[in-house]
Amino acid sequence: MNTENPIEADSLIHAKWVIPVRPEGVVLPDHAIAIRGKKIVAILRSDDAKKTISARQSYELPEHVLIPGLINAHGHAPMSLLRGTADELPLKQWLEDRIWPLEEKFINEQFVRQGATLAIAEMITGGTTCFADMYFYPDEVAKAALDANIRVQLASPVLDFPTVWAQDADEYILKATQLHDDYRNSELIHTAFGPHAPYTVSDIPLQKLSILAEELDIPIHIHVHETVQEIEEAINTDGRRPLQRLADLGLISPHLVCVHATQLTDSEIDLLAENGASVIHCPESNLKLASGFCGVAQLLAKRVNVALGTDGCASNNDLNMFSEMRTAALLAKAIANDARALPAKQALEMATINGARALGMEKEIGSLELGKYADITAVNLDSLNSMPVYDPLSHLVYTAQASQVSHVWCAGKLLLKQGELQTLERASIKASAQHWQQQIAGAY
Repeated sequence: MNTENPIEADSLIHAKWVIPVRPEGVVLPDHAIAIRGKKIVAILRSDDAKKTISARQSYELPEHVLIPGLINAHGHAPMSLLRGTADELPLKQWLEDRIWPLEEKFINEQFVRQGATLAIAEMITGGTTCFADMYFYPDEVAKAALDANIRVQLASPVLDFPTVWAQDADEYILKATQLHDDYRNSELIHTAFGPHAPYTVSDIPLQKLSILAEELDIPIHIHVHETVQEIEEAINTDGRRPLQRLADLGLISPHLVCVHATQLTDSEIDLLAENGASVIHCPESNLKLASGFCGVAQLLAKRVNVALGTDGCASNNDLNMFSEMRTAALLAKAIANDARALPAKQALEMATINGARALGMEKEIGSLELGKYADITAVNLDSLNSMPVYDPLSHLVYTAQASQVSHVWCAGKLLLKQGELQTLERASIKASAQHWQQQIAGAY
């Protein structure tokens, strides 16, 4: 130990590899990360760290890779309680015949809080430290996130029609702005506007959201161009494709986050690129609902920011970002007919720094850099399915399973230790899930 000027730290994590994501594609062998308070204060070789860092707690992870905490950039966390209730259906039938009726019957504050907690527990055990969520009672999701000490961006839903959360678009928007005010100073809870889709929100509310998003500097998170049917119905209704309508209303900007985007023309990709909008790719949900294919390689080639999300458990049916990275990478190659499309380093970027950028949080999270929050995931590659290890970055995308996540930190706090939850009680979460199973089982 250098006793003259040691760096004081709360935690020091030694690992076989550190993949910081920034700089791009870098793999640092035999490195350590030092955490003081909630932030990263040093990234250096383990040998040097042992000489220069004075830490209260040290972690030796000799077969592990450290990466930024994964960012699930789109989902509906409370819908974890509806996992498997509407399988093998196309989107319109899935939504109108199964999901909306179940939600009308069962959604309340308790459902949302307990469903979100189940989802958060699953995400933490799979290495996710930040998620974007669009669902009713977002204040309850916020409470669940705070209990777990996980980071979330709440895209408060906006619709034209009444639900358990609000009666009309004005009330949805009022509640969204109130939520923003309630959490404007929170380090873990962030907000966005969540108009459900162009076909469920009319022009005037969308224009209001465009103005408010600029004033408050928060994203607009919207499902758009998800299916062929959506496009056809929009054209039949007013002669325009949904993105053109959004452009005419002034919504295409760096604040716009387009979820799914499976039906994009070349000119629409150019429109998104020119205006700095982001796309959230949900490959497994798109595949399961047969919604279409997002042209990720084409979007990235035009420098559109593309992040990765799982969507909700009712249409995926899990919240596994490792599976999502692998599916995204493989699917992109098939769509582009190019084995070089979406290499592993870009898939990891989509699940980390690109997600942070889409959420407007790239200065705080998404990469392992000095001064950023210590949102860190450790993955144990000492497993039969991931041996031998020639390239740990490749293994993260093409080989590793979520079950290989051993430790997770969010804002410097340990959320998962040797696969065991530290801020949540697994037994009580399982009991609440079983309670809801009994309630819902006979209703679909």
